This record gives sequence, structure tokens and C-alpha cells, in this order.
Amino acid sequence: MNQLNVKLQCRGLFVHEMYSAVKAFMRTLQLISSQVKENLLTHLPTLKEAIPNANHLHKYLAMLEVLHAEFSRRFQDFKALENEMDMVSSPFTCSVDNASSDVQMELIDLQSDTLLAEHFGSVPLLDFDSSLKEENFPHLRNHAQRILVLFGSTYVCEQTFLVMKFNKSKHRSSVTDDHFSAVLRIAASDIQPDFNALVQTGTGWIILTEKEENMTQVIVAFLSTSCLLS
Repeated sequence: MNQLNVKLQCRGLFVHEMYSAVKAFMRTLQLISSQVKENLLTHLPTLKEAIPNANHLHKYLAMLEVLHAEFSRRFQDFKALENEMDMVSSPFTCSVDNASSDVQMELIDLQSDTLLAEHFGSVPLLDFDSSLKEENFPHLRNHAQRILVLFGSTYVCEQTFLVMKFNKSKHRSSVTDDHFSAVLRIAASDIQPDFNALVQTGTGWIILTEKEENMTQVIVAFLSTSCLLS
């Protein structure tokens, strides 16, 4: 369960990836429960060494079943969205019959396009959905946007709040609203700013010597590392 918790906290995960991790964990619970019922402790080496009696096994089996039931209850809403998530994560293998009527025709066109199929396997999912032409796949694009932002916005909100709490302290009373806004924008974005270009073309910047420029880069890199969340 600790491993599942760590997986769900990884940065950049989409909802279908998180739900896949949860489904794998629930299937693991089912497998272990069935094996414990038969007194097979292959995947529980510590328990196997303890040589538990029948009463203990019955107790552990009940705990596993309760845990599985609780996971099923908490993630039942995602079960209802499973077909929609499959259409985004595996658009070329998902069932057209299970798709909503507004995207069925577009899904057929997509699955029949060999060039798009090759492109899907060579680029990240987000880049693939962005590359779909609006005039050809408007509903598929809208559907992908709805699914892919389910957890993205929540992550950005939590990330921004943590950065705000870290930077807005009594020891940094001289930070203005504009500076603070810039810090939050950098922390909540994956875009890497071109500091050299900003220094060279920015209005009001003085021309730095090579030594001063190197020192500026070191300071900027340090501040950016402090602000960005790993």
C-alpha cells in the first residue's frame, strides 16, 4: 500500500495512469485473499515464516476483504469513467461501440489512419492529442482535454499553495506582489525560461561582464532550484 501511495504522488500522472495503479492494487488484494483462503502464503513471506494458525488467517482474510471493499467504494466513480479513460489512453484499440455517440465517427476515422497510429506510438500522449486537427477531431480533442485535466489542476493548486507558503514568510517582507506572482508562475510551470536571452534583451538591464554574467546565472539557478518543487 505504501508503494501505491508513492506511485499516486508522482508528478505528471494522468487520471488513467493513476486508476491503472489502483486497479492493479485491487487485483493484488483479490489474488492474496484467494491464496490466504487456501493457506498459500507465497506472496506473504513474513507471514509464512510466522506459521499462523487458522484463526489468524481468517482474521487477515477478513481485513483484506474489507480493504478491497473500501477501495471499490472509494473508486466507484472512476469505474464509470473507465471507457472514457480508455478512449484517451488507447484510442486505437478501444471499442467504438462503448464510446459516446458524439465521438464514434471521429474515433473510426482516427483508428483507420495509419499515419496517426504511428505518430501515437512515437510521441507523448499530451503531444498527440494536441496534434489532432480541430476541424477533423473536435469532439475527440474536447474529450481528451476533459480527461487529461482531471488531476492536473488539483496538482497545480497544491503545488502553488506549497510554494506560496514557503516563499511568503516574515523573512521575505520585501517581496512585492509582482515578484511573488513571478515565483508562483515559475514553480507551477514546466517551461524553462531563457535567462540569458532575458538578460540580453530585457529593458533596463545593464551590460554585464563575463564574470558578472556567470555569477548572475549561478544566483538565478539557485533561486530557481529553491522555488521549483521536485
